[in-house]
Amino acid sequence: MTRIGVRAAPGRAKLDLTQGPISPRVLQVTDSGARVGLVATVALLLGGDHLEIDISVGPGAWLEIVETAGTVAYDAGGVASSWTVRAQLAENAVLIWLGEPFVVAQGANVRRSTSIELAEGAVACLRETLVLGRTGETGGTVRSRMSVGIAGATLLLEDLELGAHRGLPGVIGAARVVDSLALLGTRAPADPEMLTGNRFELDGPGTIARHLGMSAASSPVGSIGAAWRSAVWDQTVSAATTS
Repeated sequence: MTRIGVRAAPGRAKLDLTQGPISPRVLQVTDSGARVGLVATVALLLGGDHLEIDISVGPGAWLEIVETAGTVAYDAGGVASSWTVRAQLAENAVLIWLGEPFVVAQGANVRRSTSIELAEGAVACLRETLVLGRTGETGGTVRSRMSVGIAGATLLLEDLELGAHRGLPGVIGAARVVDSLALLGTRAPADPEMLTGNRFELDGPGTIARHLGMSAASSPVGSIGAAWRSAVWDQTVSAATTS
């Protein structure tokens, strides 16, 4: 299991890092938070792999996670693997994780789960890009689940299963890429040009942007994520640093 914890402290934030199949590498530290890179130390994901990442961000602290490369769930002949993320954000904490593509190769059978608990005033900005198959493949099976709670109430609960049925009407059709961006704990900046018809306001403080397409490179979600990250940074991290 990989663990990443950060707490604000005078002079330099306190970090609690535990290496698993993915190693956390410190890229930057301030008195209120840190930027941490993720580096795989073994081949991932193979059949039977069950990767867990636990994240904890203390009161008023910030954490930005940077993936150095995308992840491939390899052909496992249908043997299950999993990628599980659990995050706890204390009061006024910030988590930014604009993930790299997660490729589900032919023959893979993977479960991806993200669970986030936000305390009052906490904000998370997350990107998840699912790519079904490598070049020339139709891709394996993936079930992606996200659950988000805020101050003890449910903000978001989504369960997306993409297998042999995904081409049916009402699922994703011929698309190979599901690119999702979530801003949780606050609403995203208003911009009518951003993903018209594919931006969704939650019944609470949060916004989802999503793009279905054939290529991760052609998705507009990357530029939107950069804009949302900047807004979060300016409104929370920079504001706390200069106050």
